[in-house]
Amino acid sequence: MSEPRSVLITGGNRGIGRAIAEAFIAAGDNVAVTTRSGGAPEGALEIKADITDPAAVDAAFAAAEAAHGPVEVLVANAGITSDTLLLRMSDEDWSSVVDTNLTGSFRLARRAAKGMLRLKRGRIVFVGSVVGLLGSPGQVNYAASKAGLVGMARSLARELGSRSITANVVAPGYVDTDMTAVLTDEQKEGIRSQVPLGRYADPAEVAGAVLWLASPSASYVTGAVIPVDGGLGMGH
Repeated sequence: MSEPRSVLITGGNRGIGRAIAEAFIAAGDNVAVTTRSGGAPEGALEIKADITDPAAVDAAFAAAEAAHGPVEVLVANAGITSDTLLLRMSDEDWSSVVDTNLTGSFRLARRAAKGMLRLKRGRIVFVGSVVGLLGSPGQVNYAASKAGLVGMARSLARELGSRSITANVVAPGYVDTDMTAVLTDEQKEGIRSQVPLGRYADPAEVAGAVLWLASPSASYVTGAVIPVDGGLGMGH
């Protein structure tokens, strides 16, 4: 058994983030999760934080470091949607989604890189979306924010690679979570019909890809986009 690592996961109280936290806990790592509303999984250090607030990001890292040592694995998962067609999309719809999903992830990566550069190792995993590369009507803001993670990860991969720090994106397709529970049966059926595997993902299937990217087996994988989408986005 390898030494437990210090892992920080944002949005770790539900859905994909919770499944990721549970997977790292089961692997024996020391896990801290940020949440806005509480409810972290058992065995995780819960940190209340809003990643759109730079001071809160700093405080979250300070709390994780005090408990578990320098963060060796960052999983930037926290994200929001505010879906509407382009002509109805307000500046607030745009900026709230981009500020949380993209700028929030930038702040997290910047803060994580400080400690990782000193350690001369680290894993940064961004939770993107198939929508970032495939596009989706009504999600101009969300798709742009998730596509931005790819450019960010690839730039970080080049910038930090010489210090054994990897940066990758996991791009889930449609996952069975609270975020997809709001869709109508008709919408759900329409989505399933486009997915070659004919079903939604279980959050644990996304967590498996994140866990692998953080493992020794993936030490030579960086700047990659790993789709976990049942084949929905093939070729993108």
